[in-house]
Amino acid sequence: MAMAFESRNLFAAIDMGTNSFKLQIIHFEPTVSKLTTLQTHSEAVGLGRNPLSSSQPLISPDSQFRAIEVLLKFQSILRSQNVTRIRVVGTSAIREASNRDIFLNEVKKKLGFDFHVNILSGVEEARLIYLGVLQFLPIYDKRVLTLDIGGGSTEFVVGNYGRVLFADSIRLGHLTLTQKFGENDLVGLKGYIREVIEASGLVGKVKNLGFEVAVGSSGTILAIEKAIWSDYGSGGEKREVLKNCGRSRRKNWWFSWEELKGLVEGLCGVRARFSQNEKAKRDEFFGKRSEFIVAGAVLLDEILELFGINEMMVSGYALGEGVVAENVSEDCLGSNLYVNEAWKSVKRLAMRFNGKDRMKNCAECLAIAKVIFRGLRKNKKFVDDRFAVDICLNDKDLEYLEAACMLHNVGLYFGKKGYHKRSYSIVMEQSELDGYSIVENQLIAQLARYHRKKFPNIELISLQGVSKEKFGIICSILRISVIIQKHTQLELREISFDDSSEGFVLFFVMKGGQPMLLEPEMLLLAKDLEGKIAIEAKLFEAVFHQKLLVVTHMGC
Repeated sequence: MAMAFESRNLFAAIDMGTNSFKLQIIHFEPTVSKLTTLQTHSEAVGLGRNPLSSSQPLISPDSQFRAIEVLLKFQSILRSQNVTRIRVVGTSAIREASNRDIFLNEVKKKLGFDFHVNILSGVEEARLIYLGVLQFLPIYDKRVLTLDIGGGSTEFVVGNYGRVLFADSIRLGHLTLTQKFGENDLVGLKGYIREVIEASGLVGKVKNLGFEVAVGSSGTILAIEKAIWSDYGSGGEKREVLKNCGRSRRKNWWFSWEELKGLVEGLCGVRARFSQNEKAKRDEFFGKRSEFIVAGAVLLDEILELFGINEMMVSGYALGEGVVAENVSEDCLGSNLYVNEAWKSVKRLAMRFNGKDRMKNCAECLAIAKVIFRGLRKNKKFVDDRFAVDICLNDKDLEYLEAACMLHNVGLYFGKKGYHKRSYSIVMEQSELDGYSIVENQLIAQLARYHRKKFPNIELISLQGVSKEKFGIICSILRISVIIQKHTQLELREISFDDSSEGFVLFFVMKGGQPMLLEPEMLLLAKDLEGKIAIEAKLFEAVFHQKLLVVTHMGC
């Protein structure tokens, strides 16, 4: 539902990786330096899968065909969302391929000669990954060693205050290592990894510079962290502990070397490598990354041992977000992307419990909520014969609403039944959310709790000094936004919110033809949406003492 975001503030990055291609559409809000990921699309391409007969890196005809098909799909998505600020980058598989120029010419021919692919050097790739990591973790003032395991290479960068002090890339990746050694030659795999790293001189260079924090990024390390966090291989006991006790054991987005070693032993044991049941379990947990997870985990284990790293933070952001961050810095001069730690902490918690589909739902809900919020904010006071309601909404109120939009559905991680109550518990347990006081944390948790089901008795809610009237307003906006977001099948082209002589008006413009030409299912969905908002409108009226009218227009 990107129509609620200004297209001039939409940015996109396409990362043409060794194993998969990734498209990210991100909204940047200049006034508060806030990056919000709206959509993420990832497609397996296998660009770095070299034919067995090839003696040098080569992009095969099959890989080229898949690559162009995926890029055409991404191009269609970007056009439908009216995104024009786009940067496409290629990494190790393209920069090392002997037929690189042939491939790039074919891409230009099929996608248009204005479709330009920036081939990144290993050092440039490492720098952009560091910029992406800074958009996720509060480590701007730390000297950070970031390492990123890709399909064909691993990038190393030491940075501080947004400046790169050292960057390098080595040709060790989860895909190429899997192709070379498979899963059974663990001795050969470990020996080769050590030989390449030691020959590079990286360990000495990095240790001479020194670092305070080690951070891992990208899909392989994210999958490893998730496996450790959920105690992969334990039979689900830890999932029940999480459900009943939350994540009080330690901070999220972090693991120790000891925990990694335990995971490697579980993945590389004889039973794990040769048992069909174990392989099926691994495939179910790791999905498309299952084929490469052994090589990736062994590679990371060897790196941590050689560099003497006992603990590693993990970033949910990497190259794509770094590409967008740099584009934002160039296009929006004066923007400071290293502030707003509160918003980053909200994103970290949301991503901890939500996959990309639910994160997309959260972003859509947020876009709708902002339309309603801004419509209300234009109107300072409404008076009828009995009541005077002072709205006076401010930027802080919008911040609470946005946080609640991103976190209201985190409880779904444990199942649908009663998930709003679980969302409340999860948010309440996150007292370390950066940039929020305990009172603010409680307010956001209460909003998450009451985004559905029974509307709260505001007088009974303990908010410790927070205006109860204000809570009712924000809660009502959130509830309506969630209802609208759940009707995305309607393909709403536009949403607006304004006042009239009869009250407030929520106006929808739907995609499609004239009313008689719409499919019956669409008409039913539209009626269902209007009906559910009508129920919510009664609660809205109780808060504002003004009617809420819904108008649906069938666009052309």
